[in-house]
Amino acid sequence: MTSDPPVEPREASPWNVPNALTVFRIILVPVFAWMLLAHPDQPGWRIATTLVFALAIGTDWIDGYLARKYKIVTSFGKLADPIADKALTGMAFIGLSIIGELWWWVTIVILVREWGITIMRFVMLRYGVMAAGRGGKIKTVVQAAALIIALLPLPGWALPISWTVMGAALVLTVITGIDYVLEARRLRTGKWTG
Repeated sequence: MTSDPPVEPREASPWNVPNALTVFRIILVPVFAWMLLAHPDQPGWRIATTLVFALAIGTDWIDGYLARKYKIVTSFGKLADPIADKALTGMAFIGLSIIGELWWWVTIVILVREWGITIMRFVMLRYGVMAAGRGGKIKTVVQAAALIIALLPLPGWALPISWTVMGAALVLTVITGIDYVLEARRLRTGKWTG
């Protein structure tokens, strides 16, 4: 009795809800940027800007959930999803620095890590897939929380809360970046066990 050879999973059509949410997130980046930079000192606009950012970052969670649940994997999604994420959070960090509410060195450290690790993960595909670890997922959540708090028009007494959460995001960003570099080194030398 012969068994049939295993069937390779086919790539899903690029026309699907997770990809549509990714495109929507990309479209929201310039909208969010304009709202933040054109109206940085108006509390009503800052609340609206924060809501747009929260909506956009929420689509990242939803599209990831749907893609995993329904096993929707596309080349477009693999490429566009991390780019959309980095464009959105990158614009938030840069925008906050432009309007003078976040030190530029914090923005630069975070963006160098984010884009550097994203590029490294693409380069490392020849050796294997570097999946997002638990630390990376926690870092993403803390970054999103830090940005939402920083975007809100907070009273002066609440600023230390914003700085504390942003500081935690910075520390997690650096630590997880180092972890990814070490993982890439293990993967490249064939000692990766993940």
